[in-house]
Amino acid sequence: MGRPERDAGQDAGQDGGHDAGRDGAEGPRERARLWRHPELPDVDLLRARYVRRTFIRHTHRTFVIAGITEGVEAFHHRGTVERVGAGGLALVNPDTPHTGQAAVPEGWTYSAVYPEPGLVDAIAAETLAVRGSAAFRTPVLDDPEAVRMVARAVRAADEGDTLAADSLLRLAVARLLRRAGGALPERSVRGAGARVAERAREVLEARMADPPTLERLAAGLGVGPFALLRAFRARYGMPPHAWLTDARVRRARDLLDAGVRPAGAAMAVGFTDQSHLHRHFVRAVGVAPGAYQRERDGGRARTYKTRRGRSS
Repeated sequence: MGRPERDAGQDAGQDGGHDAGRDGAEGPRERARLWRHPELPDVDLLRARYVRRTFIRHTHRTFVIAGITEGVEAFHHRGTVERVGAGGLALVNPDTPHTGQAAVPEGWTYSAVYPEPGLVDAIAAETLAVRGSAAFRTPVLDDPEAVRMVARAVRAADEGDTLAADSLLRLAVARLLRRAGGALPERSVRGAGARVAERAREVLEARMADPPTLERLAAGLGVGPFALLRAFRARYGMPPHAWLTDARVRRARDLLDAGVRPAGAAMAVGFTDQSHLHRHFVRAVGVAPGAYQRERDGGRARTYKTRRGRSS
């Protein structure tokens, strides 16, 4: 990563706590760093080791390409539990609900890139002549070489070698698309249930800080509560309350990116306070809101010169 990673415990005093283990009798140490290089604006970068961390069902606007280097991760994806170990990759398409947790006592270690859909679509068009939206066909792929490419891309970005980082990222994405990707299938014609779910989502987006009860939401749409639950889960892969929590975290990320402090972001999206945001943010993003914002702020000002000489 190019510099010592901030372990999760270091955020405890600044961001309300982070349940990382410690070396020795209490277990191995957890650590995570999520950042974006200013010269690679279309991709988030992550290096992490998690042992006790569990991720709630959540989504990303971006693709998830996570190369496992140690341990085993398990995650729910489209109704099944997937497992991916060292030498394998977890591949998740945008807006696809999934979870994450350790599948072995020692947890899992990985490097990950989160490229924007437009970047992946451009790579697919140039290398595979895929027109339109690209997607991965499988959530797990065994490819040790691709894992190494992802790890090298993340390291190169952290060391300030943006040419290498950009090149390795594109080569890795192209390789994975050739092996496990293609054009996104056309969505089937929406039925009445899907339209109801989409209208419910619009209401929740508009009233994120003050949402209605399920009964009132359903009544306003002219359906029963259980019919709405079924339709919403079928359309978005999670019930309305879980979708709302995920949407709040995603909007909070936008606010943090814009410079809003965590306490203000928490109130703006409907969390009761900063600790409420912290709890859900860590379980969806993997780092605390304050650490996330510091990396965003620091990334805009950090140069290669300031990072030279630091060891991983």
